[in-house]
Amino acid sequence: MNRAIAEKRGRRGEAMAAWFLRFRGWRIVGARVKTPRGEVDLIARRGKTVAFVEVKMRSKAIDLATAIDAYRLRRVAAAAEILLPKYGKDTENMQIDVILVAPWRWPHHLQNVWHG
Repeated sequence: MNRAIAEKRGRRGEAMAAWFLRFRGWRIVGARVKTPRGEVDLIARRGKTVAFVEVKMRSKAIDLATAIDAYRLRRVAAAAEILLPKYGKDTENMQIDVILVAPWRWPHHLQNVWHG
C-alpha cells in the first residue's frame, strides 16, 4: 500500500479513536506526539489517570489480531516515560492503552496493556 494512503488511513483511525475516548469520558490532551524514542498516537486524561494510546487501524477486523506487538508497546512506553512529566502532572495513574479500529465496527479499547 502506498505511504500516503496508509498515512490517511492512520489519521482517520486516530480521529475515530479520539472520538471514542471522548464518548467514554476521556479528554484528549495530545495527538501524534513525537519524542526521540518514538511517537504516541493519543494522550488522554480522565480524572487522575493519563493514558498513552497506540491506535491501530486495519481494513479488515481479522487483521487487528496481529496489529500490535511487544516492540510497538515498548516504543510507546519509552515515549511515555519522556512525556509523563509534561502530560502526567497531578495524576496518580499512568497506563499504556491500545485502540483497535476497523471499518463498520466499534473501536476495541485495550486498557493498561503494558507492564514492562
